[in-house]
Amino acid sequence: MGLCGIGRAGFKMVRRDLQGLPYVRVVGGFDLLKERTRQLAELCGSREYTSFEQMLDDDEVELVIVATRSHEHVPMGLRAMRAGKDVLVEKPMALDLAGADKLISAARKLRRKLYVRHNRRFDAPFLHAMEIVKSGKIGKLFAVQLRQGGYQRRADWQTLRRFGGGQLLNWGPHVVDWGMQFIGGKATEVWADLKRIAAAGDAEDHVKLLIRGRSGVVVDIEISGATAIVQPPWILMGTTGTLVIDARDRCHLKYFDAKELGPVKASGATPVGGGGTHFSGSEEIRWMEEEFPAAPAKRQNFWAELYYSIRKGTEFPITLEQARENMRVITLAKKGTRF
Repeated sequence: MGLCGIGRAGFKMVRRDLQGLPYVRVVGGFDLLKERTRQLAELCGSREYTSFEQMLDDDEVELVIVATRSHEHVPMGLRAMRAGKDVLVEKPMALDLAGADKLISAARKLRRKLYVRHNRRFDAPFLHAMEIVKSGKIGKLFAVQLRQGGYQRRADWQTLRRFGGGQLLNWGPHVVDWGMQFIGGKATEVWADLKRIAAAGDAEDHVKLLIRGRSGVVVDIEISGATAIVQPPWILMGTTGTLVIDARDRCHLKYFDAKELGPVKASGATPVGGGGTHFSGSEEIRWMEEEFPAAPAKRQNFWAELYYSIRKGTEFPITLEQARENMRVITLAKKGTRF
C-alpha cells in the first residue's frame, strides 16, 4: 500500500489498523506536510515520497489509499487508477453522485479495483443489531433511529464547503451506510433538513435525514455537532420488541413472544376500568428483557476482506453499487439547500 494523506484519518488508520497485519505492508507515504511523511516512515519503515507522482511511479505499490481532504478524492483516485493502481478511497468517495460515477466508470473502463472505506460497516453495534433483526426477536422491523453527535465549535477544514466539509460528508457516509442496510439497500424517499449552528465556516453541522426503503422501513438519522445531550446512537423498533444500543455499546433488548398472543380485535364499546389500563386491551404481555454488550457472533475485518478481494478475487462486502447509492442519498439530501 501507498498512503496519500497522512492526517487525522490516514495516520490513525495506520496506527490503529495496519500495524502488525501480516498481509499488508505500507510501502510509503506522501503528505503536503513533510513532517507527517517522516512520521509515517519512522512508524512503518516506509519510503518518504516527495510527490503523489513519485508514489504512482513506484512499482511496489499495488494499492493507493487516498485519505486526503474530501474534494481531492475523485481527482486523486482517477490519477491513481490511470497509473495502473488499485484504489481505496476514504469516505466520502466523492462530493456528490456525479463524482462517484466518474470514479466507478473509470474503474470499470481501466479494469482497476476500487474500494470505498465504509469501515464502520464492520462495527460491533451494527453487526450485532443486524443479527438481532435477522433472529426475529423484535419481529418485523418498521423504524430505525440512528444518532451521532455532541457539541463542538469546530473550525477546521471540515467546516468549509470548498473542501467537502459538513456533517453529511463527514459522519454521513457511515450512518447512511448503516441505514441503507436496514431498509434493503435502496432508498425510495429522502427528506432532509440541514443547518449550521455551532461550527465555523459555511458547511452544515446539524443534519436531520429521513430515508424510506422499498421494504417500508423508515430510518431517522440525526448527525449533529450542536447537541449538548447525546441520545442513544441506535434504536431499532420491530413489531414485537425494541433494541436500544447506547454510546458505550451496551444493548438493551425488550421483546415478547408473538406466539403467546392471538390477534388484537378492536371494539367500539366504551372502555371501563381503572389503574390506567382502560385504554388498552385486557391481555397481559409477558415481556422479556436482556442487557448485554454488543458482541456479534460473527465478526468481519475490513482489511482482511480487502486482502481477500485483491489476492483471492472474493467479492468485497461493500459493493460499488452500495457506495453509489450512499452518494445518491447524500446528494438528494443536499439538493435545494444552501449547502
